[in-house]
Amino acid sequence: MRTQNHPDYLVSTQWLASALSDRDVLVFDCTTRIVPDERTIYRTEPVIDRFLAGHIPGAQFVDVQKDFSDSTHRYKFMLPPADQFAERASAFGIEPGKTVVLYSTMDPWWATRVWWLLRVFGHERVVVLDGGFDKWAAEQRPVETGPALPREPGRFTVRFNPRMVASRDEVLAAIGSDAVCTISARLPSQFAGIDGNTYGRPGRIPGSVNVPAASLLDAETKTYLPLDVLRERFAHLPVADRRVIAYCGHGIAASADAFVLAMLGYDNVAIYDASLSEWAADHSLPIEVG
Repeated sequence: MRTQNHPDYLVSTQWLASALSDRDVLVFDCTTRIVPDERTIYRTEPVIDRFLAGHIPGAQFVDVQKDFSDSTHRYKFMLPPADQFAERASAFGIEPGKTVVLYSTMDPWWATRVWWLLRVFGHERVVVLDGGFDKWAAEQRPVETGPALPREPGRFTVRFNPRMVASRDEVLAAIGSDAVCTISARLPSQFAGIDGNTYGRPGRIPGSVNVPAASLLDAETKTYLPLDVLRERFAHLPVADRRVIAYCGHGIAASADAFVLAMLGYDNVAIYDASLSEWAADHSLPIEVG
């Protein structure tokens, strides 16, 4: 179902520059890099070195895997238990009344992943910085170096929203259903099963359609495309009157699709959290290529 647009989920560097002195505005760098690895195809690591070299004044650094993922799960970047998330969010000073601003360098979907996590656990006042640190630095705005400055802890309040999370069983039941639109956020060649990490088997969830996360951005500036252009990216899909489930490899790039759909006013959007890391590894589940 589509309600009103929410362009306010995305904030400009100019807006943030004017809000940095506000004690109720908390800024976080969520940058993670993907590193090729002969044994595991790739690995992920937090980009703390780049944060130490320069970050937006007052920002804290979030290690998405360590701070906001379930460290006991067999798959990476899985939704953590509510009490674990609340403990970490509180340690970062996040609590009701605080506006959380998220950014990343390079791939912006690390910021949208944390945006989704905070929304899942009930924090409404959370936004993404358009263009991330790349745009901030390009505009020669002030930066800090070194470790993050100490911040008073908060008291995060959990209000879990299960409608924003899709399970394997729900995705399986959605195949062939006229009530669900399943969207892959992977690149077209990965969607077709031609290249990229296969997570065990190449291809896509049957019946799913492709809206690559990268297609939602300006390739040079890494800023999001105008709202009317973003609307066109989804105009050919039956998202208006259906539940939408987004997926990718680990539920990271899928968060960019979910974020844009939320900006466009669609309020029945979920992420298949385990995504292809679970689906492709389970040979009992169907998969399509080509």
